[in-house]
This record gives sequence, structure tokens and C-alpha cells, in this order.
Amino acid sequence: MYQESSTVVVSGGKEPAEPVDESSVKKMILTFEKRSYKNQELRIKFPDNPEKFMESELDLNDIIQEMHVIATMPDLYHLLVELNSVHSLLGLLSHENTDILSPEPHVAIAVVDLLQELTDIDTLQESEEGAEVLIDALLEGQVVALLVQNMERLDEQVKEEADGIYNTLAIVENMAEFRPGLCTEAAQQGLMQWLLKRIKTKMPFDANKLYCSEILAILLQNNDNTRELLGEMDGIDVLLQQLSVFKRHNPSTAEEQEMMENLFDALCSCLMLAANRDRFLRGEGLQLMNLMLREKKMSRTSAMKVLDHAMIGPEGADNCHKFVDILGLRTIFPLFMKTPKKMKKTGASEKEHEEHVCSIIASMLRNLKSQQRSRLLNKFTENDCEKVDRLMEMHFKYLEAVQQADKRIEGEKHEMVRRGEILDDGIEDEFYLRRLDAGLFVLQLICYIMVEISNSGISQLQQRVHQILNLRGGSVKVVRHTMREYAESIGDGKSEEFKEAERKRIMDLVDNF
Repeated sequence: MYQESSTVVVSGGKEPAEPVDESSVKKMILTFEKRSYKNQELRIKFPDNPEKFMESELDLNDIIQEMHVIATMPDLYHLLVELNSVHSLLGLLSHENTDILSPEPHVAIAVVDLLQELTDIDTLQESEEGAEVLIDALLEGQVVALLVQNMERLDEQVKEEADGIYNTLAIVENMAEFRPGLCTEAAQQGLMQWLLKRIKTKMPFDANKLYCSEILAILLQNNDNTRELLGEMDGIDVLLQQLSVFKRHNPSTAEEQEMMENLFDALCSCLMLAANRDRFLRGEGLQLMNLMLREKKMSRTSAMKVLDHAMIGPEGADNCHKFVDILGLRTIFPLFMKTPKKMKKTGASEKEHEEHVCSIIASMLRNLKSQQRSRLLNKFTENDCEKVDRLMEMHFKYLEAVQQADKRIEGEKHEMVRRGEILDDGIEDEFYLRRLDAGLFVLQLICYIMVEISNSGISQLQQRVHQILNLRGGSVKVVRHTMREYAESIGDGKSEEFKEAERKRIMDLVDNF
């Protein structure tokens, strides 16, 4: 490997080192172009006689190693583009020397190593201009498609080739971090398909599988195009299959746990898309998550999050009904009644657990019809309404947390006004997010469950809710206010008609509370 320094030894180290500046970089690039051309020429001339072009291959490899020094100077990246060497480097990715029995590294892997260093995210951020020029040129040359084709040819049993795959994934991560918009294009250029294939390959768990799970989760972040693509490629089934291993067994290392969480994150992302809810239902995703909740392994926390994503909103109606049919109520209510002590191990907080459980129950109250709805409501009347008692206990717990946060925020607002600062919408939004985070979001879910069960036509539920409110000095007014605030903030990305109808539905429940 090269040493990071401001001098470079030119070919073979016979000449004295010279400082690296624009002219020496140009010289280096031109040497690379010459050697690349010469190697290509000899290959065409002697296709069946590797002896004849072996030396030119080694020379080419040497200059590619030397070019690593360019990665210390991103402001000179424009030279790579202007002198056409990005195009030449990409051409070498499909360099046919995988069949040569030579101990020398493949030229394509040398190119991958170089690109990985040139696109290092810290380097890219040093010179926005240089970075933009390089990334544009790489994308124009269909870099992802070429990288994927190259990975297809590599054999991971050979350490150097396995490293080549790892570095390829690093290039994708670097570029995606610098320019998130390229994820759709990257996924469509064969990357999504390759990742899914690699994730389901029966091989011992290793760093490459972990990295694949990470890149998959990155591609799916806030991106409906890639979510749709994964769904069409039966990716939901692949994710469920891979996760089913953790139903009865905990991951055996911290790295394997990280992979499990990446796959769960990918699944949650996919479920943001309505079409994938149906694929999840048909792939028996609900049954798997329900089993995970019962098994009390590390996967339990994430399984709860997946159920929440699968059942939320009107698109979650089919999953809600199915969940009741597979006896999911028997699993979810014990978790509602008592937050597991073991949560700490998996790094999830009590609040996170309670938020997901309440959200799942709220989704069912919103979506269930006829007999499934009756089964849900009956749960609240069981054992002298113990579920209502627990609901009210949580109500006061979160109400107190929110009131404390409100007090702090009021103090800060008062200070800002005193200093003559203006409380614009941006600041108000920030305060609202802080309140949600402090527990307002869970409180809204709890109040929603309270008004839903009070409107259910089962008088003992309504009586018990009001009885405990009065007993503990709570107030109907506070519940109504919380629900109004909730109704106003409803539905990102939903149509205006939906928001309107949903607001009206909630306000009708509130008026009858």
C-alpha cells in the first residue's frame, strides 16, 4: 500500500521522489493512460498467450497503486475527469484477467481499491467541487452497473476477491452518503438484485454479509422506488427467511446482531409502501413476528416495531384482521400489561416498547371491523377491566412526562422573548418535536385508545375510564385537548380528503368522550 505523504516515488522507485502537485499528477495520469493502452493492445494481439502481456499488466498495476496519492488531493480530481482517466478506470473494471493463473492482483480489484479511496467520504467533504466532478463522471460511466458485473465474477473463497467485494460496497456507501439521490439508480443497475442474492447465499456469516445488510437498509431509506423494486424481486420473502433464523436463536456475535437489526430496519422501510404490506401478509410475516414476540429472544423488540409498521394506517387493515385471526391478541396484551425487564439487553427503551404496543392496539381499534373488533374490545373487559387500569396508569405516567417537558419549553420560550428573539414556525416545530419525543406521541396514542374504547358502546369501559380519571384528579379536558392537537398533526404524505375524514372521525370520538 502507498504511504500518505506529499511525495511520490515514480515507477519502480529508481528516480528521486518529487513533490505531488498538479503537474506530477498529470504526468502520473498520462503514464496510466499509456500503460493501460499498451496492455489492451497486447491483449488483443496475443489473446491466447498471457506471457506476452503479463509484464504490461504488472506495470499497469503499479501505476494504479501510485495513483492512490491523488486521493489526498481532492481539489485535483478534475484532472482525472479532464484527462479521461475515469472513463479508462471504469473500462478496466471489466478487465478480463480472471482466467490468468497469476499471483498478481486482478487489475479490476486494484481499480476498486483506488475508487474506494478516491470516494472516501471525508475526502469528498474536503473539496465539494472536486467531489461533484468525480461523482458525476462515475455515474455517467454507469459505475454501479460495472461494479456489480465485476462482483459477479469474484470468488469470495479467495481472500483478496472477498476484500474486493467489501471495498466495492464501500464505494457505494461513500457515494450514497455524498449524494443520497443516486440510490434509486444504483438499485436499478443490478445492485438490489445482487444484494438480495448475496444475503440469501448459504455461507457462514462474515463481514461482507453484514455490509450487504447495511447497504440494503441505506438504499431503502425514504425511497419508495427502491422499496417497490425490492417488493417486485420477492425481497420481502428473502428478508423474512433471513430473519426467521433469529426466532429461536439469538445472534451469536455483536456483528450478527447488527446484521439482524439492519434486516429488520430494511423490512420496516419496505412496509412504508402499501403494496409491500400485502406481500408481507402473503409471506406469513405476521406469523413470524407473532412467534418472535412469544419466544422472548433478542428479536422480540424489532418484531414489535415491524408489526407496528405493518398494521398502521388504513393500508394496515388486512394485516390487523389477520393478526387477530392468528391469535395475536394473546401475544400482544401480556406485553401491553407488563413491559419486559429484558429490554435493556437489546438496547430498546421502555418508552419505545410502550409506544409500539400502544400504536399496534390503536391501529387495531382504527381498522378492525365486526367480529375481530369485538374480540379486541372484549380483551378490555376481561379480569375486571385490568387492561383499562393499565391504560390509565400509562396515561398518567406519560401525562406527567409531557407536563414536565412543557414546563421546560415554556421557560425557554419566556427566555427567548425576553432576549427579543422571534418564535417563528421553525422554532415552534422544533419544540413540538421535542414534546413528541418526551412522551407526547405515546400520550396521544393512549388518549386515542381511551376515546375509542369509551365510544365502543360497552358501558363498563366508558365508566371505568371516567371513574379512574376522576379518582386521580385527571381531566376530560386534557384528553380532549391532546386529541385535538393529535388530529391537527395527522398524516404526512396523505391526501387532503383522507386527513379531513380522519380529523372528523377523531373529533366525533372526542365530542362523545
